[in-house]
Amino acid sequence: MIAAVDIGGTKIAVGIVDYDGKVLARLERPTGADGGYEEAFRRVAEMLRAVAATAQTRITGIGIGSTGPVYPLTGEFGDVNFFPHWQGENPVADLSKTFDVRVAMENDGDAAALGEAGWGAGRNKSKLIYVTVGTGIGTGLLFDGQLYRGVDQAHPEIGHHLVDPSGPPCVCGFRGCWESLAAGPAMVAWLERNAPPEYPHRADLTAKRISELARRGDDWAMRAVNNEGRYLGLGLANLVTMFVPEIIVLGGSVMKSAELFLEEIRKTIAASCRLVPFAKTELALASMGEDSNLIGAARVWYHRFGWEGGTRAI
Repeated sequence: MIAAVDIGGTKIAVGIVDYDGKVLARLERPTGADGGYEEAFRRVAEMLRAVAATAQTRITGIGIGSTGPVYPLTGEFGDVNFFPHWQGENPVADLSKTFDVRVAMENDGDAAALGEAGWGAGRNKSKLIYVTVGTGIGTGLLFDGQLYRGVDQAHPEIGHHLVDPSGPPCVCGFRGCWESLAAGPAMVAWLERNAPPEYPHRADLTAKRISELARRGDDWAMRAVNNEGRYLGLGLANLVTMFVPEIIVLGGSVMKSAELFLEEIRKTIAASCRLVPFAKTELALASMGEDSNLIGAARVWYHRFGWEGGTRAI
């Protein structure tokens, strides 16, 4: 049984995942970054022992998916915005020493891509791109069974590729990044910026709320949804043109309302990608559900070590 650790900016989840990608037990706690790495590590170790006891099993390996940047080949945290004081700490080495098992870590977008490739919507696809759309846009690129890494083990930040140079400011310091135009908060910002002052639904707007209003026929919400589909489509069209993958798997909270966006996404891809066989790139929805991050973290271990036991890397 493989233990999985999902490290996010606000929460850490751990679980036990079997060979078929089923979560047998899970726990979740606040990340508590301000309390320091040592306290967070102690809590993770405690949670891992608890889920192993619940599942009545022994941990034989640990996979980690973490918000980045991380250094997968050394096991260290980079300069992560959510916990900057953890830079240089090595959860891979620490968990390996504590539990006497092999441990592997990847960026959480790459972990999710591995999960979908191994157990989900991208099974048996050799050229896969995973895109998660929520408060930000994250991706994972898997080509011929291998994760794509840049120089210095860097994870490509495709959510910050330029889509519109005249677009809104982005958290990265640039303007018009894909994330600033198509992530969940961008939907809210567009509606707040464009709807008239008397628009009755301004209070407590979220991407989820806008999607609900669009389903009810609210005119401004439908315009926001159309704009969202257009910018999601532009970013995805760039991926199709550059990489021509077999499949793009779409996940994240915004894509829970995918039926509102897919028509516009497909129209945009068709109009933008005429020099490549875009129709052969499948668009699929992520299939791992609420435990996708944990399942992806477990798959990180199989990807790194599973071949030694006869398990396919993807």
